[in-house]
Amino acid sequence: MKSKGSKGGRHWSLRGRLGLPAVILSCSFFFVAGFFSANLLSQNINIPKAGVTARQLQSVEEEGETVQLNLLTPGFTGDDFISVIPFQFLSWRPRALYFPKFATAEQCESIINLSKPHLRPSTVALRKGETRESTKGIRTSYGVFVSASEDKSEALDQIEEKIAKVTRLPRENGEPFNVLRYETGEKYDPHYDAFKASEFGPQKSTRVASFLLYLSDVEEGGETTFPYEDGFDYVRGHDSRPCNGFKIRPRQGDGLLFYSLFPNNTIDPTSLHGSCPVIRGEKWVATKWIRDQEYP
Repeated sequence: MKSKGSKGGRHWSLRGRLGLPAVILSCSFFFVAGFFSANLLSQNINIPKAGVTARQLQSVEEEGETVQLNLLTPGFTGDDFISVIPFQFLSWRPRALYFPKFATAEQCESIINLSKPHLRPSTVALRKGETRESTKGIRTSYGVFVSASEDKSEALDQIEEKIAKVTRLPRENGEPFNVLRYETGEKYDPHYDAFKASEFGPQKSTRVASFLLYLSDVEEGGETTFPYEDGFDYVRGHDSRPCNGFKIRPRQGDGLLFYSLFPNNTIDPTSLHGSCPVIRGEKWVATKWIRDQEYP
């Protein structure tokens, strides 16, 4: 009589042929081999669920060490990559940050060439009782407003998107770029970018932050100045003629971000700023004003 599981009257039994110790050793070997194979496969193959983006493992250099970053699945308007935009924190009063090499030389030259044929004398917002004639010498540059959609090279579009990331403010809240040219002797006296309703009348929205992209180097002069940086001389007032205070020298491609408002939406008095007269050379800058709601 044949036993179940036999063939030709012979049993297929490792135990009978190899003995108990050999069976245990063989099972252990296959278990360990299977475990390591599964582990290696799980490291090399990452199959996401349907409709879900796989997490990405990226690395960055931080203080000489490589740091691994396990990225999250982004939201609908987010990025699936890490953005690294170097900056230097300049001041708390006003809140100001400096972004070296924010734009390329090619982007800067493209914006200058786009704007140059359309320059007109710059104007200022008028307070109650002021006229164009009475404010004539405050701002002596030439400029033009240009939106990103007008730039076929897409340089302004790329820069606008980058500004939104560093400011954490939506692109829709930004005014068109105000591209300015300052020649020898031209300047902009210290002023605030945010408008006080008591001086300028009711405002639908207010300017939260300003981003200045320097499009050219300047041989001498043309610095952006903050006379009241860190509260210096704020109580006694400020004489703008010497162009003193905390200064930032323009360098092509570099960006300057500062906030006009405190987090409680009141104007920061130390955000008073101006453009020193150009002494030698020519200054080009593209200014982006960002408001607290969609513009216009």
